[in-house]
This record gives sequence, structure tokens and C-alpha cells, in this order.
Amino acid sequence: MLQKFFTARRKWLGICICVLALLFGAASYVLLERAAENRRFSDFTRKVFIGEISSDTLSMHYILSDPEAFGISDYPVTLGRITASDEQKNADLENLYASLSSFLPSRLTEENRITFDTMKLYCENALEAADLPPLYEPLSPSLGVQAQLPVLLAEYAFYDKQDILEYLALLKDLPSYFASILTYEKKKADEGCFMSDASADRIIEQCSTFIDGGDDNYLQTIFQEKLSEFPGLKEEECSQLSQAHRVLMEESVIAAYRSLIEGLKELKGSGTNTMGLSYYPQGKEYYEYLVKSEVGISDSMQDVESMLLTCLQKDTAEIQKLIAENPKLITQAASEINTLPPEQILLELQEKICADFPELDAPEYEIKYVHRDLEEFLSPAFYLTPPLDLETSNSIYINRASDLTGIDLYTTLAHESFPGHLYQTVFYERTDPNPIRSLFEPGGYTEGWATYVESFAYGYALSDSDLASLAALNRRVTLCLYSLLDIGIHYHGWTPGTASEFLRGFGITDPDTCAEIYQYVVETPANYLKYCVGSLCFVRLQDKYKEEQGEKFSLKEFHEKILRIGAAPFPVVEKFLLN
Repeated sequence: MLQKFFTARRKWLGICICVLALLFGAASYVLLERAAENRRFSDFTRKVFIGEISSDTLSMHYILSDPEAFGISDYPVTLGRITASDEQKNADLENLYASLSSFLPSRLTEENRITFDTMKLYCENALEAADLPPLYEPLSPSLGVQAQLPVLLAEYAFYDKQDILEYLALLKDLPSYFASILTYEKKKADEGCFMSDASADRIIEQCSTFIDGGDDNYLQTIFQEKLSEFPGLKEEECSQLSQAHRVLMEESVIAAYRSLIEGLKELKGSGTNTMGLSYYPQGKEYYEYLVKSEVGISDSMQDVESMLLTCLQKDTAEIQKLIAENPKLITQAASEINTLPPEQILLELQEKICADFPELDAPEYEIKYVHRDLEEFLSPAFYLTPPLDLETSNSIYINRASDLTGIDLYTTLAHESFPGHLYQTVFYERTDPNPIRSLFEPGGYTEGWATYVESFAYGYALSDSDLASLAALNRRVTLCLYSLLDIGIHYHGWTPGTASEFLRGFGITDPDTCAEIYQYVVETPANYLKYCVGSLCFVRLQDKYKEEQGEKFSLKEFHEKILRIGAAPFPVVEKFLLN
């Protein structure tokens, strides 16, 4: 009897061992499959990343300080090209989407799933807009490439001698780059999508101002200053490089800007629309795409507008309540001025944000002042994002010409540094993310985050909580106002008269001011929405996370999760925040 028992037990144990072996084998197989899928995805994204940045040397230089260390050694030195044909671009998009569709998201790590969803949503949005008329505008008086390029060239860092040579090669490539833009603008003119004469005149005037300096152009001055600071260059080499730069400035850079001026003059008159995008063929559809892609949202325009109106009404009512309860707040605002120097403000911010944001070992950074020759072209302050492979290169630039003081200086620096752009960038980079994420960052996340955290900065700067609330609410009301104006002009087709009437309801009555605001919004569609709607999306995420967490809610934990997900469209951020 015992023999039968032990025999039966051995059989049972044998069966169990076989089942366990099968289960272990199956688990091992799944693990191996997942590992293989993640390796394949990493190889794929690395290939896409290298292909994208290798086609534009200027962008690559700002993304990687040492491309060769990343395996990029053989690449053309070029500014890229603006193509007039969408055929190749659409084919590339379809190929990218098809390649993404070959992956099984369930087998990817969470980090790779975030990257996968971000890239997939980008492709879907872009493919939806593939058949729209050519309404993308590379030129605009304030944010166009002709305005931004001199600044990017002036700030082009020289890490080694090869960088100096590539910088000179980029100057040589400028005429071809601008020629591609003019070809594209001619296509826009042929299809009835060219800019108004008012916009063309503003761009022409800006280009003329840039080249008026001749030999005294600030790019020449800045180049010579950078050469003098570059270690190991002999005097003879500096002289030769300076002379080469002077020749290229005249024969390539100035010549390219002159050609752009002449080309725009020839195209003047072909653009009959002086108002928003909705007056172009399928302009409303293009604006919807622009808002989705630039802000990184999936909300309908009606929902976006409703979000802004609700915020405007709520904040306006709160402002009125605060002033009614304490009328002295209006005069108190002028007396509560923080007079700390920028260096002290940044130190204070790093200390005060610890109550609301996760700790970050103090990153290296440097406060710099905008070169005197660039002051009239640049914003009051900005953070220059460092290359992915060079965290120590964090620079906060302050424009002395802006005369920022007090609370304005404090909150602007918070926007650009802690807990704004610098903090968010360094925090995320320390998670060792996939480099391709840097190519798919919607402005709604990056600018929205920096705008969202400004509300905390008012509280850090002002001792009176009601005064801090009033200042923060006033800032948000202003952004809501301009964002609603943006939608009104580009989606609803508001005329200058309609826009002026809207502004008059908020105390802006000067005709010249109204005209200037209208023209700026016409030339920068969806720009205000990146800041305002982006910040409101973070508020909405916080509300949802708080509801999910209940009594366990931690503001610092919420911020840490948001920062670890990184810059992505808000539907993707929400998915991985609330999973």
C-alpha cells in the first residue's frame, strides 16, 4: 500500500515538475520576447533619431555636442531644406507610421510605450493634415526662421575646431536654404495661401535692419569674440578664420537676406488675406491641426474655447472678490517689489520650490547677459536648452534692455529656471530618456509647464497670499484673453473690428495697440495657446490625479510623476499618469 502511495506521489511530483518547467519555459520565452521587442524598438528609434538630426546640422549641434560619440561621423553640413513638395514628406510619414505599427506595445517597457504613443500620435495628426493646402509659414516677423537664425548662429557653441569649420560651412549654405524657402513661398502664392503685404513688409523691414550693419554686423563681432576666447588658437589662425567669416558674411549671409527681400517683394500682392487662417482654403482645418500638434491635445476647438472661457470667468470673478474684500491690494501690488538680483533669485527659488516639487541635486548653471548687439531682437529672458550629452551647459540669459524688475523679473526667472524650463529639462534628462523624445516635444507641455509653475512663483515672491493670488490670477486672465483672441481670429474669422470690440471689453481701447495685437496674433497662430492651454492642461491633470488619489494625494508626488513622464502630448501624459 505504501509502495503504491510513494509511486503515485512520484508520478504527481513528476507531473508538477513538468508543469513548472513548462510554466518557467513559457515565462522565459515571454521575457525573451519582450527583451527582443524592446531592443528592436530602441534600435529603430535610434535609427530615426540619427536620420532626423543628420539632415540639419544646426539642430544637431544644439541637440548633441559630440555627434561622433553617438555614432554620427559622416553627415552633410547643411541647414536642411524647406520643401515645396509634400510627396516625400508624406511618404516618410507613412513609412514611419507603418514601422511603428509593427511593434507590440504590450511587450514594451513603460518608457518605450510612452515614446511609442507619442510618436504614433504625432504621425496620426500629421497624416490627417497631409492633404491640406501649404499653410505652414516658416517666415514671420517675430518667430520666423529669418528672425531666429541669426540668434542661433550667434549662440552656436564652439566645443572644438571642427565646430568652427562647420559653423562657417553653415553660413555658406544659407543662400541655398533661403532659396528653398522662396520656392515654397512661391508655391503658397500659386495656391492662394501667401501672406499679406503687411506681414511681408514687416519681414522685409526686419531683414533690412539685419543687413544694414554691413561689416559691423553683430555676427562678425560675436564670432571674433568667441575666437578670442577659444583655447589653443594661434593669432594667425584667428586672423584667417575672422577673414573667412567676413567674406562669408558678405557673400553668403548678407546675399541670402538680400535675395529673400527681393523674393518677398516680387511675391507681394499675391497674398490677399489680411486676417486669420480661416480665410484661407481649409484654413480652419489647418488651425485645428496646428492646435493639436503645437499644444499636444486631442480636445475639439469647442472644448478648448469652453476651457478658456470657464477659466476667464472664474478668475475674473475671483479677482473682483479679492479686490472687493481688500481694495488696498491694488496699491499694495506696486509696493511689494522684490529687489533681489538675479543670482539671489535663482538661489532663493531652488530653496523655496522644495515644498512643492521633488528634490533635484543642484544642477550647474550660469547666468549670462544677452550680447548688446542682440538685445533688441531677444525676449527679456530665456533658457538655452543644453545638448543632451552636456548637462553642465545650462544657461539663463537675461536681456538688460528689457529692464525687468521686481515681481516680473522673479516670475520670469522662475519660468525659465526653477521650477520652470531648466528644472524640468534637467530632471527629465537625469532619467536617461530615449534621445528621440527630444524631437517630439509639444510646446504645450514645455511652455505649459513653465507657465503653470509661475503661479507658484508669485507665492514664493510675495509675502501676502491674497496679493500673490491676485497677481497670478491677473497673469492667467491675460493669457486666456489672448488665447481666446487667437481662436477668434484664426477659427471664427474675427475681423480687426471684432477683435477690437473684444479687447475693449477688457479695457484695451487704444486703436494702435489693438491693431498691433491683431497683427501679432495673425502672424503667430496657436502661439499663445501653448502657454495658456498647456498650463490649464496641467491644472486639469492635477484635478484628475487628486480625484483618483483622494486622501493620499501629494502635490510633490504629482509633479514628480509628470516630470518623469516627460514632454509628451497630454493624452499620453494622462494615460501614464492615471494608469
